[in-house]
Amino acid sequence: MALPNAERLLVDAAKQGAVLTCVTQARRLGLWVHDERPLVHVGATPGSAVRRRPGVHVHWAMPLLPRHPDALTDPIENVLALVADCEPYEQALATWDSALNKGLVEREALARLPLKRAARRLLDDAWPFADAGLETYLRPRLRWLRLPLCFQPWIAGHRVDALIGDRLVLQIDGATHVGEQRSEDIRHDSALKLLGYHVIRVGYRQVMERWHVVQDLIMRAVAQGLHRDAP
Repeated sequence: MALPNAERLLVDAAKQGAVLTCVTQARRLGLWVHDERPLVHVGATPGSAVRRRPGVHVHWAMPLLPRHPDALTDPIENVLALVADCEPYEQALATWDSALNKGLVEREALARLPLKRAARRLLDDAWPFADAGLETYLRPRLRWLRLPLCFQPWIAGHRVDALIGDRLVLQIDGATHVGEQRSEDIRHDSALKLLGYHVIRVGYRQVMERWHVVQDLIMRAVAQGLHRDAP
């Protein structure tokens, strides 16, 4: 019998004889997940008695790490493996980056597991120094420029999200970019400009829903040589 204050997701998992996994467990662990989704993701071994239910996505797959019979949540290795199969590449990469950044798993330990092709690609591309999911999206999206890319460098006393070439700074504002943080970001932008940097500042929705607009700004800045040191 569950306690009155027991988490409903865990209670439901116990009733189904399944474990919370994939993006549902990733979100519970505080990892970057692309968007809130109505589906609850649970894991079950093939042939188990877990039944399909409305609002629940069942992952019938053999886990990388054995699941204890009493467990209600998947180990992080199983979570990441299922994210690799379930999510599009960029979204899955953001979750993998987040797991490495938080120290929930070691790259070397993952490398010794029998990962599938999608998970192996994510392991090769994952970067443990990305502290926000949006920064993860920049790496594959900007790689085609064939310019030096530096993520999270310190410039003028603060980190910037990305430095393209020598002088082009890309900053991404989160959903809570208001108040004191906004004032400090404006001050930092001014300091960067005085040092000869060109700053492009965009928002979350622009990156996620209107990337072509952001890409156009970057392309125009590069075409004008704003990414290069002044001669």
